[in-house]
Parts: sequence; structure tokens; C-alpha cells
Amino acid sequence: MEPRIYGLETEYGITCTLKGQRRLTPDEVARYLFRSVVQWGRSSNVFLENGGRLYLDVGSHPEFATPECDSIVDACRYEKAGELILNDLVANAERRMRDEGIRGTIHLFKNNTDSAGNSYGCHENFLTRRSTEPTDYEAQFIPFLVSRQLVAGAGKIVSTGRGPVFCLSQRAEHIWEGVSSATTRSRPIINTRDEPHADAETYRRLHVIVGDSNMADDSNVLKVGTAAIVLRMLEDASFRMRDITLESPIRAIREMSLDTSGRRPVRLSNGREMSALDIQSFFLEHAEDFASSRGLTEEEGRVLALWRSTLSSLEADPESLGVSLDWAIKKRIINAFAERHALPLDAPEVLALDLQYHDIDPVRGVYNLLARKGAVRRSIPVDGTDEAKTAAPQRTRARLRGDFLRNAREAGRDVTVDWVHLKINDQAQRTVACKDPFRSEDERVDKLISALRG
Repeated sequence: MEPRIYGLETEYGITCTLKGQRRLTPDEVARYLFRSVVQWGRSSNVFLENGGRLYLDVGSHPEFATPECDSIVDACRYEKAGELILNDLVANAERRMRDEGIRGTIHLFKNNTDSAGNSYGCHENFLTRRSTEPTDYEAQFIPFLVSRQLVAGAGKIVSTGRGPVFCLSQRAEHIWEGVSSATTRSRPIINTRDEPHADAETYRRLHVIVGDSNMADDSNVLKVGTAAIVLRMLEDASFRMRDITLESPIRAIREMSLDTSGRRPVRLSNGREMSALDIQSFFLEHAEDFASSRGLTEEEGRVLALWRSTLSSLEADPESLGVSLDWAIKKRIINAFAERHALPLDAPEVLALDLQYHDIDPVRGVYNLLARKGAVRRSIPVDGTDEAKTAAPQRTRARLRGDFLRNAREAGRDVTVDWVHLKINDQAQRTVACKDPFRSEDERVDKLISALRG
């Protein structure tokens, strides 16, 4: 079975408050947050010893990009480790603020929208081979991604002409195109910028930017894992699926988001209608046929079983998912809170609960509180996040990057690193290009590390 490299890039919302009032601007908070990061490199854009990248994105959004992972669960594990890394930065920043006489609490939210209506994303990266990459995303992959919010949406209260409603996805209302090379000007479902961070003749990086950021393990694993399975089917030219091109993907993603039952029909380009549940079931059935005839990896098989049980629950007992999927967990606790206090969905207290679900603080974050109390279920556990804070994946190129950075920092040497290159900043300017993301051992890197100590 052809292996694959996975990666996730997650942007965070940031604020600093004192007694419920904003204390510092996001830009000011970010400067405190990244002051310790600058000590690791020369800017607020650094690679870490776990192979990942930490940087400050447009709009003062901290962003963590996982290292290259050859496993779906590993990608989710390192994405979760990013929360721990950022929590450490928060503790350091608040300590610096206190030393300078500034009171306040920093909050980092792993969500996708702020109070001003801005959106920030969670981007998924799938390494594909140019020889087998799909040539048409409209017929199958985009309908799959549009409907995937039914299993992977983070949930949100939105205002409509009919009043506030709870929807499936935070990103749905901010997507404007199906496929585009842009990422911010007109956000697409799939970004086509050709930037493989690998041997460009062999590989391409599929950049999916429609997904929500997830707190729940099952939602995160389903988000990445189901996409990986469908992509494997699309890469097999001999495996046929019916064309289910959507008449309007952008209208469909918004309509599906407003329907937590998954049963609202949307139009296909051929005039037929299918709901989000219909489309997800369509791909599940084909995935099971594919698994029987072509085979899947053991990990993909576990994702397939979770996909099957999740869709079965959506059909038979949707409320049972209120312990495993982000949108369903959030809907359950928001409805209970609103009913208990006789509040409408757009009451400030309810909207605050919506946001606090995504607070990554291990103590006050609502999702983390539920997890600590055993009130959420993980069908495919994502464990080992503490180790993933500092140790790189051992079967990919990330191991080389992590070893190089660790040795450089121990030796006090000045180096420059990106996804492909490792460079010692000395008179010789020695550089190694690591173009194969699957290669975790390299004699050239070993010699470069020896040069650091010399």
C-alpha cells in the first residue's frame, strides 16, 4: 500500500482580558507570546525540535504546523501537541507581563472565527504523487469535502434572518470558491498552489483549507482519515465512482452547515438532489467496496469502521454523538445551558460558552473540562502528545530536522532550517537538501550534525 505524508496547520485566536474586558490588543499579546520563541531563532517563525513549525500568521494569529507524519493518528497527535506547546508560551508570556506590572489572562482559542467576523483556518496537507494525482476534484472530492462537516464540523451559533441557529461548521460561511490558488482573498475549498516541499518532479502537496479546527479526537481523526481514504480511491484510475458534481458547492456548503440532521437535500449539476448524509453514505459504501477489492492500511481500516459507526448513529440516534463529535458535543452542552437558564441562543452567556469550548487551557477550556470528567468518548485515541512536544516522528524527514536542531541548540550554533533545507550559518555555509519526506536517515545530515560539534 502506497504510504502518504500528512500534515496539519492550525491557527489560533488570541486575546488578553482582565475582569472580562480586553486588556491588550492581539498584536501586543502576540509580542509577549512570541518573545521566548525569538530566543530559539531570529524571528517569530521557527522550526522546533519535534520537527514542526511555529510562527505568527497574518492578523496576529499564532500558528503551529505539524511535522511530516506518515500516519493519520500521528498527524492528529502532533496537532494536539501544538496546543501544549502554545500553552507553555502562554505561561511564559503571562509571567513576563506580571514582571512588567501588566495584569491580565491570555486566552488561545482553537476555533475559526472571531467576534469581528474574521476567519482563520486549519489546513490539511496530503502528499500526492504527480503520476497518480486526481485530475478532477469537482466530480467527487469537493462533494465529499462539502459534506464532511457532518462528521468533522466544530459547530457554531450563527445569526440568520430567522434568528440565531446552531450550525455544523465554522468555516462554511467563509468559503467562496471550489478550487483556487488563493487562500485569503477568496478562500477556496482546495488551494492549488504548487508548493510540494519535496522533489517537485515526483510529488505534489494537496492543500485542503475548508476544514474546521477540532478539539475532539474522533472529529479530527475522521476529518483527516476519511479524506485520506477518498483520496486513495480517486488516485486509483481503475476504481470508478459516479459523478456527483454539485450544482453550487458554495451554496451547498452553507445549506448543509445549517442542517445538523444532515438530511437537507442540495442540487447536483445533473438535477438530482442529495443530502450531506446521502453523500457521506455514498463515499462510505464505495470505501467499503474499495477496502474489499483493493485493500486499505490497518489504520485506514480503523477510520473506516469509525466512519461507518458514526454515520449509523447519525441515522439512528444523532444525540449519541454528543459525546464524540465536536459539533454534537457543543450542541448538547449549549442547548442544556440555554434551557437551564431560559436563554436564547444569541444571549452573551451562551455565545461565551460557544467560544470557551475552544479555549485550549487545560483547566478552564470547556472541552478539556469535559474530557477530564470523562464526558467525551474517543473511539480512536490520540495519545502520546506530551512526548510529541519535543520528539519528532521517527519514520519521516522530520526526524532529521529535529536531530539537527537539537544538536545545533546544544552546541550553540547558528543554523537556518525550512521544510527541505538544513544549513549551518558559518563561513562554509554548509547546506543539505532533504527532498524525500519519507527518508528518516541520511548520511549527509549525520555529517552536518558532526560539523556542528566540531
